[in-house]
Amino acid sequence: DNVATVSSEEPAQKKLKSSSSSSNHHHRTKGDFFHKAKQLPFQIPCIVRMQQQLGIPASLCRMMQNLLEAASLSRGDNDDDDDNQSFNDAYKSLREVAKDLHLLLLDPDRFLFDNEVQQQGTNDETTTILQLRYRKDKLYGRDKEETLITDAFCRVSRGKSEAFFIGGFSGCGKSMLVNSLRARVNVVGGYVIQHKFDATVSQEERSLSGVISAVNQLCVMLKRRNAPPRLAKLAKKISDEFGADVALLARILQNVSVLSPEFISPVAAAVEEEAPGGDTMNARSVGFTLLRFLRLVSSPKHPIMLFLDDLQWADDTALDVIHTFLSDTMGSCMFFVGTYRDNEVDANHPIFDLMKKLEISHVPTSKVSLVGLDRENLNTMISDALCLYPRICNSLSDIVIKKTNGSPFFVLEFMKSLKDRGLLQYNFHQKRWVWDEDTIRAEEITDNVMHLLSYEMNGLSDEIQLLLKVMACFGTCTNESVIGYLSESDEYSGVRDGLERAVIDGFVEKNREGDFKFVHDKIREAAYNLIPESEKKEFHYNLGKALHSISEEKDVGDTILLIASQIYHGKESIMKNDELRIPIVKLNMAAGMKAMESCRHKTAYSYLKAAWSLLPDDCWGSYYDISLRLNFMMASAANSSCEYDDAELILQRILKEARCTKDKLPSYFLLSQIFQAQGKVADAYGTCSSILSQLGETVPESVTPETVGAMIPETLRMYDQVYGDDWLATKMEDNTLRNVLKFYGAMANSAFFFKVQHVAAYLICKVVQLSLQNGVCQHTPLALMQLADTISLDGNNVAISHRIANNAMELSKKFNISDQNAELQLIFFHAVGHLECFHSGIQRLRGCFESALSSGNANMGFLCVQQLILFSIISGGKELTSLLKEIDYYLHLLQTYKSEMTRRFLLNSRETVSMLIDKGEATSIEAQECPGADTEPGNVILNMFYFHRAFQSYWLGFSERCCHFAQKCFVAFPKPGRLYGTQVRFYHGLNLLDMLKKKTNALRRKEVDEVIALMKIAASHADSNFRNKLELLEAEKYGLDARHSQAVRLYDAAIASAKNSKFIHEQGLACEKAGFYYKKIRDVRNAFDYFQQARACYEEWGSRVKVEFIRRELDGLNIHYQLTL
Repeated sequence: DNVATVSSEEPAQKKLKSSSSSSNHHHRTKGDFFHKAKQLPFQIPCIVRMQQQLGIPASLCRMMQNLLEAASLSRGDNDDDDDNQSFNDAYKSLREVAKDLHLLLLDPDRFLFDNEVQQQGTNDETTTILQLRYRKDKLYGRDKEETLITDAFCRVSRGKSEAFFIGGFSGCGKSMLVNSLRARVNVVGGYVIQHKFDATVSQEERSLSGVISAVNQLCVMLKRRNAPPRLAKLAKKISDEFGADVALLARILQNVSVLSPEFISPVAAAVEEEAPGGDTMNARSVGFTLLRFLRLVSSPKHPIMLFLDDLQWADDTALDVIHTFLSDTMGSCMFFVGTYRDNEVDANHPIFDLMKKLEISHVPTSKVSLVGLDRENLNTMISDALCLYPRICNSLSDIVIKKTNGSPFFVLEFMKSLKDRGLLQYNFHQKRWVWDEDTIRAEEITDNVMHLLSYEMNGLSDEIQLLLKVMACFGTCTNESVIGYLSESDEYSGVRDGLERAVIDGFVEKNREGDFKFVHDKIREAAYNLIPESEKKEFHYNLGKALHSISEEKDVGDTILLIASQIYHGKESIMKNDELRIPIVKLNMAAGMKAMESCRHKTAYSYLKAAWSLLPDDCWGSYYDISLRLNFMMASAANSSCEYDDAELILQRILKEARCTKDKLPSYFLLSQIFQAQGKVADAYGTCSSILSQLGETVPESVTPETVGAMIPETLRMYDQVYGDDWLATKMEDNTLRNVLKFYGAMANSAFFFKVQHVAAYLICKVVQLSLQNGVCQHTPLALMQLADTISLDGNNVAISHRIANNAMELSKKFNISDQNAELQLIFFHAVGHLECFHSGIQRLRGCFESALSSGNANMGFLCVQQLILFSIISGGKELTSLLKEIDYYLHLLQTYKSEMTRRFLLNSRETVSMLIDKGEATSIEAQECPGADTEPGNVILNMFYFHRAFQSYWLGFSERCCHFAQKCFVAFPKPGRLYGTQVRFYHGLNLLDMLKKKTNALRRKEVDEVIALMKIAASHADSNFRNKLELLEAEKYGLDARHSQAVRLYDAAIASAKNSKFIHEQGLACEKAGFYYKKIRDVRNAFDYFQQARACYEEWGSRVKVEFIRRELDGLNIHYQLTL
């Protein structure tokens, strides 16, 4: 009976899919159609028995029916065109059958077995909670792109950073493509960290906050995925690398404390008005500190994948930090993936600037652009969702692709809309989804995904709508604690229930960090549009007030930023209520302070500017203290955000409005530091001079060398008389006097580059004398170190200079002035570094460079670079090719930091290294006039230019040129009290001896004796640095005088001393000189032996030009030896 009943009905499939049926089909209602469709089983009797009596799965029954329909078509049983429509699903080839069988084997749960359906109600009221079975983790139609991104990551896991950019419209599957790589990254031991930029937050909040947030996640991952022993090893590694700077790291990454309880961040008190120079950290220093951390935790075995979503909303600062990460050549291993909406950016967007910079920096960069799915892949997606063979879904896919343009997210929402509207229903007899194409085409279904979402949301309960509106105001992600705060209020008490329903309904999900986020940006946009445009500001304002009233007495952490930003939407209302203005000003100041504590300087600046905008016009009169403090905080935040013009304007406003000199002091000092950082040393000098005059100091317009010549001995006498335990125990209590010392010190730094050096010496002596007369303070150690540097120019003061420098270092520990450490170390090695171990000095200077850049003192950091590179060249402490790579790394950094002086220093150094490697044939860069055409005599850049030329000329065998530039150096360094003066005299002495071998000259003999005498003094102060040089000079002199035994003994001694001191180049030089000596006396065997030793040393040093020079000598000896035989 059942079979007979079914046979009398029109086939369900025909009704569902026919687009050219008789006219009565067009007039039937959607309800009539689906009412019948629900009752229709398979129409062929044997198929019905297979399903109902034998329990064969519906998918197999459907396959058998389509096979029988195909057989009927092949026999021509149905010649009527209308009847032929019933065979739309009939198989057309065995290939189609094979494809369906393959699906049954590949995914039986989806395509073979019947779906279990939960039903509620009876008869016509029966409903189902069956959902479309989307493959949430399957990436459709992106095989090529998936291969490209996988290959790129594989290259990174071999040890080189790389970038991968993915463009495409919203909803095209960019994030899905990136997430397809997660499993592979985890398998190889890598880490995936990510952040999504948000269009709803201010431009300032899109700066470094996102990158910091992503790296902060990494700390928790490291804790979770590493056993305690490895974690302890990693913590020690971090501690050793950062030293005192670990406090800076902890300030940026609050989660770093999970790696070790010692990594605790101090409160950033430097942003308070009483701090002398404001917060010295800035966006660049934060980026560099993060880079140092990433170098330690990333490796080819543990690469880091940084995924930043929606880059079109990132600002330049964030993109600059990404460039810093990827262009690093000193050990980091990162795979950066950035996605952006290419239909929302133009050719001038910073994203494309980043791509160009990466290309210039030789960072491998890939770019793909995603479009909508093609018909085949979209059909596969729908087939999977409906658990139907793809061939059956073709006609539905044709409709969907026209409506959605193949956007994967839109496809999902469109299919969901069809189901919700009843246009896509489940047939319980055939156990499959059914649809009416005619009805779907006839329905006015929007082709805009936002309209679909809005339509769906308008039908939600009040609790869910409230929750969605609240979360939309906060952006794409909301912390659970915020939901908790709001649920305590009467107005928002329903948000907790709304959250649970929103998660169930698929609008919201919980992310890996435990926060709640919208499943997609479009859902957030639609949720935000639930608030009428005219009511949005008020909604934000009320939301902020509710949060503020609940959390006012609580430590809410970063939530204070959220509260302040929400309340600020009601600025118009606040401005009309005088009682509200000051509390909201203080709230924004607190939010700014909170942001500064974690180095989010641009974010802090935006909140502080908001606070300033709320103050009345007469604020300097009615709210003086708040105005003073707020303006200094703003200036500090602007400076740290590299908004130097803004900072200068704000500081000038303070200087104009402040009531007394005391209130102006911090602003004067910060202004001088800003000028110094920008290279405006004349302005910095003038600013310090101006405030010193206001403090009662007389600063002379000019200073003569004679004045300084008398002042230095006087200062040293005072030092010898006063220095001791009693003086060290006397603290300088006068705050005004401490400020005087501070400004004199800053003025001396400016004078070093702006004025001739004796002006700086005068100012330094002034500071030291004031301190000796009035006691010690935090500025005393630096003043003493500067004094040691000043007197070190005189070779007769080497011992006292060394003593004062060591005393300054000891005194600095008493005050724990870590912010001065880089400057103290720099001046120490500049003054008396030649008396210390060169190699340990290089490591200390490198550490000071990194510390200075992390703390925001880039100028001082790059001065350390100049010193350490010169130490490396002079000591042969690093293989030349590696040293060249290091110099190029610093030059690359200077593209960001823009220090012209350091660039010229490094170009000089680079040319020297390049010439020593291969005479610049393969390693040189475009030649530039390093010293500058208008450089005045005595300028440090010009002096170092002469030094490099003398150094190069000697090693390349240009005797006359070496002599010329050595004479220039003697003018620059008249007394050999420092390393450069001593070192250039050593090479000058060797050069004179080479010249004397060709032609006797009494004056030159005298000069050689003077150099040897000088070297004896130097060796008496620092034996390990100068013993080998003294022995080599004496060996050459004895060889010249034919005193064979003494010469041989001293050559061997010089070789041994250089080896003990790890001066590989000077060890090679001593071997070379010994070889020439034996060649001169025709001892070919010994000459050959020493030349071979020299070649080995030069090979280790990396000087190909010297290796080739020695090779020619060896070849000549071989020929000579064979001819002799």
